[in-house]
Amino acid sequence: MSEFGGSPVYDAFDVDLVVKVLAHTAFSPFFTFFIPVFYYFQGARWPQPVIVIPVIYNIAISAFWFFKWYSRLYRNQGSLLFGPRRLDWGEQLVVITGGSSGLGELIANTLAVRNVTVVVLDVKPIVTENYNITYYKCDVSRWEEVEAVSKQIVEELGHPTMLINNAGVVQGKALLDLSPEDIQQTFSVNTLAHFWTLKAFLPEMIKQNAGHIINVSSVAGMVGMARLTDYNASKAALISLHESLRYELDHVYNARSVRTTLVIAGHIMTPLFSSARHPKSWLYRFFFPSLAPVDVAKAIIAALDETHSRVIYMPFYAHFVPLLHMFPSFLRDFAQWITGCDYALENFVKVSGRRPEEGPAPAISARDKSD
Repeated sequence: MSEFGGSPVYDAFDVDLVVKVLAHTAFSPFFTFFIPVFYYFQGARWPQPVIVIPVIYNIAISAFWFFKWYSRLYRNQGSLLFGPRRLDWGEQLVVITGGSSGLGELIANTLAVRNVTVVVLDVKPIVTENYNITYYKCDVSRWEEVEAVSKQIVEELGHPTMLINNAGVVQGKALLDLSPEDIQQTFSVNTLAHFWTLKAFLPEMIKQNAGHIINVSSVAGMVGMARLTDYNASKAALISLHESLRYELDHVYNARSVRTTLVIAGHIMTPLFSSARHPKSWLYRFFFPSLAPVDVAKAIIAALDETHSRVIYMPFYAHFVPLLHMFPSFLRDFAQWITGCDYALENFVKVSGRRPEEGPAPAISARDKSD
């Protein structure tokens, strides 16, 4: 069993796997279409319930998938008859912030295997054997450094066509234990850095009316948790930044073809949260699974491949987190209790970058890339 960050590459048995199976069976219009057909050839006829009920169910499921598909088509100015032009990875220049460790490093190495030119911005160098990854030392929380490095990238490699804002930091302290420097660092890396990279690389994308921006946020940006006041607030700000950026691209800059993707992820098993502690019960692991970095990397690369603007919620429970604010207080507290999120960082140890004894992160193999 190959691993990255202590996480297996195969699918665990959890609610996400169940949903994936149901999406291809009980909730698939193609699959449910054959149910009344089966009963018809068994001798049933309209309007017998065994024919009527499956037909109504199939129509409802088909309508759901149609509106979901049309919503994506509408957001991306797609055609009812023609799909988008296939992405040519050979023409792409991808900038990844925080690409020297964790999720960013995995994405960088995977794209490099596809012969994509990748630029990594980080304060620590990336350990890699891929020749087409170029590292630039840059503290993305500082505008002066981002501005200087962006000019160097354009001069040496050209204008980036994709930007993956992945850099992040977590302090894991209660509010009164946070120093002013801690708070400043959290917002500088998790929020302000996105402003700086967008100001540096977005103008050319707008000029060309092409490009793709990925912002990696968290479910923490939609809900409160103890010992994460600064982190949650910075991720909430990122979500608002992303949504506002989408409407500015549409209505201010008239650059609708510049795609934007927001990743709202739960706990990812990377070094950043390696000392976080979660409940060990099978019930928790089934409904609130941690994410293997390889799964998040696959989702991000698939979004780039599709060339569509979208919001990615991972894992499945993340779809329901925004609804918590509408729950009665006792249900809201029950959700906090069952997830144990207020106690996950009691013994948190801050991790910064890749440890010296660690080697390069592997790229996603062809086997790993298949769903």
